[in-house]
Amino acid sequence: MRELSEIVLASVSPRRYELLTSLGLRVRVVPSFVDEGGRPGYGPLDLALLHAEAKAEAVFLREPQHVILGADTVVDLDGTALGKPQDRTEAASMLRALSGREHVVHSAFSLIDGARGRRLRRSSSTRVRFYPLGEDEIEAYASSGDGLDKAGAYGIQGRGAPLVERIEGDFYTVMGLPLGQVVRALRELGLGLPATLAQVAT
Repeated sequence: MRELSEIVLASVSPRRYELLTSLGLRVRVVPSFVDEGGRPGYGPLDLALLHAEAKAEAVFLREPQHVILGADTVVDLDGTALGKPQDRTEAASMLRALSGREHVVHSAFSLIDGARGRRLRRSSSTRVRFYPLGEDEIEAYASSGDGLDKAGAYGIQGRGAPLVERIEGDFYTVMGLPLGQVVRALRELGLGLPATLAQVAT
């Protein structure tokens, strides 16, 4: 098992960065610039997998000797994929659609060990139910801007926490990266976490 000293994150998500550094990893962010829009013929889960793989592959072209992680999250409302809202109006519209209802959050990731030429991808899905939301609550959260960079226009942590009545599954999947699966996938590639937290980036 080779100790992983650094991982390249093909995402600008601050939540994924924080989750990876919490494992003791040194994380280097390299934006992928991949279009995260919808694709005809792709369901929500397949879309998350497609985007995660595309992000990792795009960064691999620039960082061919490193370990790269690409990830993507899509909210699945009755088979309709909800990505990041374009603006606060769209964010409010998504929140109205989710109000009082259950949906599924799919988070997918793709790992590339460039030095060994190995790849794998995984996904995790968690059910989430929202409380019925009043219009004032919807407008206040949408106007805060907190959900503008998040699939489905909300985050389960911080200001978005009061929107969520319950979840069935992995909390970290809803945050955007199923940490348990990531660690096991790294082990499958023969990569272990640092022995101490000394590797955490500052």
